[in-house]
Amino acid sequence: MSERDEPTPALFAIVGATGTGKSDLSLDLADALASRGTAAEVVNADAMQLYCGMDIGTAKVPVGERRGIPHHLFDVLDVTEDAAVARYQQDARAAIEDIHARGRHAILVGGSGLYVSSVLFDFRFPPRDEALRAELEAELADHGAGALYARLEREDPATAARVDPQNGRRIVRALEILALGQATHGAALPDEPVWWRPATVIGLRMERPALIERLDRRVERMWHEGMLDETARLREQGLERGKTASRAIGYAQALAQLKGELAQAEAIAETQALTRRYARRQVSWFKRYADVSWFEAGTADPAALAARA
Repeated sequence: MSERDEPTPALFAIVGATGTGKSDLSLDLADALASRGTAAEVVNADAMQLYCGMDIGTAKVPVGERRGIPHHLFDVLDVTEDAAVARYQQDARAAIEDIHARGRHAILVGGSGLYVSSVLFDFRFPPRDEALRAELEAELADHGAGALYARLEREDPATAARVDPQNGRRIVRALEILALGQATHGAALPDEPVWWRPATVIGLRMERPALIERLDRRVERMWHEGMLDETARLREQGLERGKTASRAIGYAQALAQLKGELAQAEAIAETQALTRRYARRQVSWFKRYADVSWFEAGTADPAALAARA
């Protein structure tokens, strides 16, 4: 192949609700791309898979099952650290640029809507004020998310409508931005998002009853496979000090079980309910994407997708 015939490295993104098989497809797509002569590498876009040791509860693909395909931005944060989307955007784009510079395709995979969008689209993040955020976090601790959410509803109804009323961290960030006199991004895509660079976006979906059944069974397997033991180990590493990791779905419930605040059946049931709600939000988020090739879970042909590169 001559130099002018060398394929231009492509950017793929695999999106969709949790439990639809995004990780499996990313591996199959990477293999299909390699079979066509150009290797691919995977870049994580799941906020909780950034954390070391949070494996069972995030359905992270074990290193031994990654087929030798390089994976980036997995296990890069300690559970005591905060995951910040602005920092993630820089790191993910740098990883993609490095992959492309080495002549390889990049596959962005994950279901954290804002994280995916921060990479694919022209997202610019407002400034931060550590002192102001500390004040808001103290208010959150004293009065709970409900009081701060009510304030957000008064000051920025559009953003409030898109933020989970129980997500104290997101509420605090929105109020911080408003207090600094900045316009928020509304925790959503811009009305007319501008692409960072060309990308092929592949969406996976599943009929809701089947997805609920799959998610409920997955949560049960998490506990069977050692979710409580994993959380206990992370607790020794400072999980309860982490503002982000300690609130992750499943881990918060396992912590409550370890502290005797929930029985195991209650912890599982609460995790199932929150996972269903999270999946519903993911579906709503990704439905707004234009130019997505949607497939029912398990039906996408990796070879056909690889041909698009």
